[in-house]
Amino acid sequence: MPLARPPSPKSARDRLLAAAAALFYDHGIHATGIDAIVQRAGVARKSLYNNFASKAELVAAYLEARHAEWRALYEARLHRAGSPRERVLAVFQAYEDHAEHAYEHGFRGCGLLNAAAELPAGDVGRQAVRQHKEEVEALLAEPLGELFGADPARQAEVARQLAFLLEGAMARAGLEGRSDCLRQAREMAAALLEAR
Repeated sequence: MPLARPPSPKSARDRLLAAAAALFYDHGIHATGIDAIVQRAGVARKSLYNNFASKAELVAAYLEARHAEWRALYEARLHRAGSPRERVLAVFQAYEDHAEHAYEHGFRGCGLLNAAAELPAGDVGRQAVRQHKEEVEALLAEPLGELFGADPARQAEVARQLAFLLEGAMARAGLEGRSDCLRQAREMAAALLEAR
């Protein structure tokens, strides 16, 4: 019986993206040079430019991967949510899950907002972060429609309030380096939904 093949190593692109993600999150985009990324990825500098036309393209891939990572956490939570209330709270739980990730140098808050803070106004990366945040607000609003019935203005107002609560909790959690604030925000959101 032949031996099973060992799993193939990640592609150079995957290793570069993983290295950039860790370094961008821990040290920031501007403080992270190309040399540090290729060294951590264990690839030649040429590999970076074979896979990404520029550092800006690598940053865009990082932001896309970060969004996809959060989206997968949300989908897992959503899969277990039955009621509209639970679907709203699944958004908060996905943020908690992201905060509980085993970050190499600790939790520093929302990686997307951290990146956006380094990018100039009008940058395509900032637009990607804004789209993510708008998607989160829409994900909050959708189940609120079932809770508030034919009152789209109230639905939008509460979704906005919950999005602001979530972002404030994420910023505070990043400062404190732990997810307690996100759990507390989820509890506040649950109380707000009960009081509706």
